[in-house]
Amino acid sequence: MNKDVEMRYIGSKKLLLSEIKEMLDKHLFGGEEIFLDLFAGTNVVGNFFKPYFTIYSNDTLYFNYIKAKTVIENNSYLHFNALKKIGINNPLEYLQQLEGMSGYYTNNYSPAGNSMYLTQENARKIDSIREQIEKWKAEKLLLNEYEYFYLLNCLIEAIPYVSNITGTYGAFLKHWDKRALNPLTLTEETIIFNNYRKNKAFHQDANELVKQIKADIVYIDTPYNSRQYASNYHLLENVALHHKPELKGVTKIFDWQSLKSDYSTKTRAANAMENLIANIDSTHIILSYNNEGIISESELYSLLLKYAYDNQVDVKRIPYRKYQSKQKSKQKELYELLFYIQRKPTPNKFLNKPKHKPTVINQREYIKSPLNYIGGKYRLLKQIIPLFPKEIDTFVDLFSGGANVGINVPAHRYIFNDMNYRINEMFRYFQSHDPIELVEKIEKRIKEYQLSKTNEAGFLAFRKQYNENPNPLDLYILSSYSYNYQFRFNNLMEFNNPFGRNRSHFSENMKKNLLNFITRLQSLKATFSDKLLIDFDISKLSKNDFVYLDPPYLITTGSYNDGNRGFTNWGEKQEAEMYQVMRELNHRGIKFALSNVLKHKGKHNTMLEDFIKEEQLHLTILNYHYKNSSYNTIKEDSVEVLITNYDPKTVKA
Repeated sequence: MNKDVEMRYIGSKKLLLSEIKEMLDKHLFGGEEIFLDLFAGTNVVGNFFKPYFTIYSNDTLYFNYIKAKTVIENNSYLHFNALKKIGINNPLEYLQQLEGMSGYYTNNYSPAGNSMYLTQENARKIDSIREQIEKWKAEKLLLNEYEYFYLLNCLIEAIPYVSNITGTYGAFLKHWDKRALNPLTLTEETIIFNNYRKNKAFHQDANELVKQIKADIVYIDTPYNSRQYASNYHLLENVALHHKPELKGVTKIFDWQSLKSDYSTKTRAANAMENLIANIDSTHIILSYNNEGIISESELYSLLLKYAYDNQVDVKRIPYRKYQSKQKSKQKELYELLFYIQRKPTPNKFLNKPKHKPTVINQREYIKSPLNYIGGKYRLLKQIIPLFPKEIDTFVDLFSGGANVGINVPAHRYIFNDMNYRINEMFRYFQSHDPIELVEKIEKRIKEYQLSKTNEAGFLAFRKQYNENPNPLDLYILSSYSYNYQFRFNNLMEFNNPFGRNRSHFSENMKKNLLNFITRLQSLKATFSDKLLIDFDISKLSKNDFVYLDPPYLITTGSYNDGNRGFTNWGEKQEAEMYQVMRELNHRGIKFALSNVLKHKGKHNTMLEDFIKEEQLHLTILNYHYKNSSYNTIKEDSVEVLITNYDPKTVKA
């Protein structure tokens, strides 16, 4: 599992979102308000439609309900004010640093309990974190409702990344997968939309819930085969509920019979589906299924036709790669099926009421650039930014690249400078477009060219049209499907990075990073400059301004400084010119910080070492190396440093 997938959730509709929207858009009358996601799972569908509708999310599994409370029902930034009053400013960081303790989860899911779902260290961590969250909730109301669910969701989402499984919790592996040996790491939920509506999360049987509530649109995504969700995700459900029941068997499973779904039982599925549809009170119904499902396509068609107000059923068959299992397909082709019916006459209330424009809420301490830029400093932000001055008038990023640093620095104004004007054109484009609408445009272009991790012909056709008609949006999309997600041009400024087969794509993480980045960018007073270092005018800077420099490193071989990417290369001449700029800044009392390396693959940057001594600069060694970088194949540490013309401890020039 890579970091773009929270877990391998059976039946996840992440890859079908645009298809669902396209079918639904054909039939909407305008003014529909409530979208009910009856079998929400990990809430990818509800979260996708949240910018457009009030979302009602329902699921019988509690860990999915926790997710819905976090990203669907919640519309607000979480401040954790009660915890801050007792000195806990960052609750995730506090939980992450807790010393692990042996408890229920250690004694059942780790070798301490004769199982190998989790290492003992990670299970102990789960024990301590889960207990602390409950303690905060119980003691003096240190967490409000949404803060509580948010922290629980962060823990639950961290577990699959260190679980010793093939994708679900039906069984654990008999040897340790290297992923499972990583430490459990809590990360912030990065995307919560505020749609300014009263969204609701439900934890009920769907067939009973539809008898109690009304909606304009109902989306149905029942289980379609015999795999029961409760047994496949029992560990996550157990952590979520925290009831600590007795576990049985080698698989360490609790008694989940009350969670058994009729939709996964051949003798009950069709009756359950008809009972559901007969009791739905909505104008529109859209249903996802599979042509290998328990209920046949013809049965579903007949059933839906029976309840269609206008005696019409819209059907779309979408070729779909099968979720891998040991049971071989009996069908020659596998399709995801989408059905639509109008369930009731159009009500008079569909009057296209004006709606509040949705916004993006970001809980992350640091925003990550949407660009995978070589040498990006995102991983070093926690070390770098605390060393910067606390009060900055204008922050100047002279080699801004992907803008990882500047986007996270508090300042009154920002100047991002980089000689790669194509990148800056992209950022200027981001500044002037609504982030949610921009993602819609991206997804439409992806569908137009059928871009994917495997469609090289589509990629090459898209690259050809970009080079014939370059524009910022297509450049971003092109990089999303390129090798290593890189931006590479020839000397004619034609994009020439090859296809990133089986890896590169516009992932959920990229989408989240893009939405967060644009939202932050549009809140800043920022300008983008395309000048070479020697052409950038520093004469107007004052002592209240701050300059950050992250140039190509003289002694490394990053692709941006080899002179073969359509831009000027970086050598000793450029290095010396940069030193002269810093001398001028130092002479005028303007604070600056330089990121660089002093040693790399046995080489020393003697020019930089001499410059540091000459100008009596401060040197801070950072805890980071480039062993895993694509341009450092020899396993030898680099010495990454931050060089300042002030004491970072006292921030005095």
